[in-house]
Amino acid sequence: MTGKRIVWAGLILAAVLAALLFLISKPHETASGGNPLLVYCAAGVKPPVVELAKRYEFESGVKIQIQYGGSGTLLSNIEVSRKGDLYVAADHSYIELAAKKGLIAEVLPLAYQHPVIAVPKGNPKNIRRLEDLLQSGVRLALGNPESASVGKQTKQLLERAGIWDAVKKQVEQNGVFKPTVPDVANDVKLGAVDAGIIWDATAAQYPELEAVNVPLFDSVRDEVSVAVLNSSEQPTAALRFARWLNSKIGNEVFKTCGFEAVDGDVWAAHPEITFFCGSVNRRAVDATVKEFEQREGVTVNTIYNGCGTLTGQMKVIKQKEGSAGFPDVYMACDRYYLNNVRDWFQEDIDVSDAAIVIAVPKGNPKNIQGVADLTKENIRIAVGQPEQCTIGALTRIMLEKMNVYGSVMSNVVTQTASSAMLIPAVTTKSVDAAIAYITDTKSESDKVDVIRIDSPFAIAVQPFSVACSSEHKFLGRRLFGKIAASEKRFEDAGFNFRLKK
Repeated sequence: MTGKRIVWAGLILAAVLAALLFLISKPHETASGGNPLLVYCAAGVKPPVVELAKRYEFESGVKIQIQYGGSGTLLSNIEVSRKGDLYVAADHSYIELAAKKGLIAEVLPLAYQHPVIAVPKGNPKNIRRLEDLLQSGVRLALGNPESASVGKQTKQLLERAGIWDAVKKQVEQNGVFKPTVPDVANDVKLGAVDAGIIWDATAAQYPELEAVNVPLFDSVRDEVSVAVLNSSEQPTAALRFARWLNSKIGNEVFKTCGFEAVDGDVWAAHPEITFFCGSVNRRAVDATVKEFEQREGVTVNTIYNGCGTLTGQMKVIKQKEGSAGFPDVYMACDRYYLNNVRDWFQEDIDVSDAAIVIAVPKGNPKNIQGVADLTKENIRIAVGQPEQCTIGALTRIMLEKMNVYGSVMSNVVTQTASSAMLIPAVTTKSVDAAIAYITDTKSESDKVDVIRIDSPFAIAVQPFSVACSSEHKFLGRRLFGKIAASEKRFEDAGFNFRLKK
């Protein structure tokens, strides 16, 4: 081979390797061999979605195919075709309907809007109130309630006000029902009608129009949302684009188009969140977290430990670094420790509860029947360390309420840093009894017996919460959604699940 041929061969090889490296390293590629994402988008939400789709295609290389129409019409198409990846609805009622029909999975909010009366610039008919729409000679356009979200919302609001029948008659005699909100806006713009009822965000996109606000319409706030379709063959790619629409990048585009945007997550093609999780919850949530990571295409850095240790770490982070390194989400072993860091977290919800019991070696050789027996001589006991783990703190509270704290503690030979370390002390017969969560005894049921404790304080309640400082609040809420849907895993682990459907 000549020198020139060697050089060309080397260049070709380098180019091929570079191309392969580029393809392998691309974080945004679609599943299923790079198929385009099919998005069903409400016509009134077209401007921001088109802009964001173009930018996403340029930055990621993923093709976005969009079908537009009224929210109701699109939902019917989805139900018939059972194809597609995402559904952008202009009214949350359609998302709720899609969920009831079993057509969607994850839902991400994008923006808010409310109806207004649209009139030509200058308001030549001097329309100021809903009643003005009923004046003789006023030509009125409305969205079709069966196909357009604005039409459905208009009908519901006017029915509530008791004037729907009169307005409907006015449209039938001297106006028109249109399939989408842009169709209504265009009729007003072109002078085909004197007024129309459209979204405030739509009105903001037409400089030729003027929006008339009325109290009845101002009282509502409709959510624009994007939902992942259960028909999607590439849900991870669909979720990534949905996160893009919900992100702060998407927020700015929605604002520019006249919408009241949500305060979305910081954009990352592969975001990472930190999950501080009390040790008692591990058996119930671990598999769910792994499934969530795979489906969303994200990383959840889960740290399991005693809640005293976890909240101590939170306090150190806040003192030294502000919010950097602070967990995005926290699931405590009990409300006791969430309450200690309450100001740093948003809303919370109780997911489950677990009984606190006495665990003894199989056969109960010391014949322990209750807490009173733990005060007897020659009984070796293991408890949690109250400053490091929830089981320790709850044990102390329970024993103090029962007025036996001092006498029981005199028999304690070991205090553990987490609940997970208590049962091994029993199975190895290092102790005669341990005060532990019933959930920790499940996997060792052939080696330990359980004695129930008769006390209203012998229970731990596990709450979940999202941190105020998290830059991925919606991602954290979707993680909660997956946990909330895993009832069987909690019950199999010995918990009482509180979020039953």
